[in-house]
Amino acid sequence: MTQIRAMTKNDLTAVSRLLGQSWRRTYAPIMGAEATARLSDDRHAPDKLAAELGDDDKMSFVAERPDGSIAGYAMAAMDDRGDVMLDRLHIEPGEFGSGLATNLLHAVLAAHAGIPSIALEVIEGNDRAVAFYRKHGFEVVERRPAAHGVGGHASLIMRRLLSRA
Repeated sequence: MTQIRAMTKNDLTAVSRLLGQSWRRTYAPIMGAEATARLSDDRHAPDKLAAELGDDDKMSFVAERPDGSIAGYAMAAMDDRGDVMLDRLHIEPGEFGSGLATNLLHAVLAAHAGIPSIALEVIEGNDRAVAFYRKHGFEVVERRPAAHGVGGHASLIMRRLLSRA
């Protein structure tokens, strides 16, 4: 059974590879292969991921298979106002429909219990992700130019209210 746990430095290479493959598969049809590869190679390099691990305002999780391989990854960041943004959630294609993405999402939500809501940004055209997040209670609250240097594309900002137990 796949285990969800906090990401460690030992996971950097595998997570970098997972993100690179996921970005190319998802965003190349939307942004073009060259732009997608350039952005992913920059943003998902092991040294950039390592820096995030050292940031107390970011929490990263991996889904580890029994054989030690990484099947999924999620990262959420809190800003100085206490707002949380789900920055990444990626899984291996063989895990689509398995519940693994839901388990990673639940780990992020549980880690941020007590906050009023969580937001995320999805590039318009990533219909699979939009449908997944809608299924899990996120609603589109804004449409704006995409972040992270993805010029010429729109992003949807989605938010989910959380219970304040």
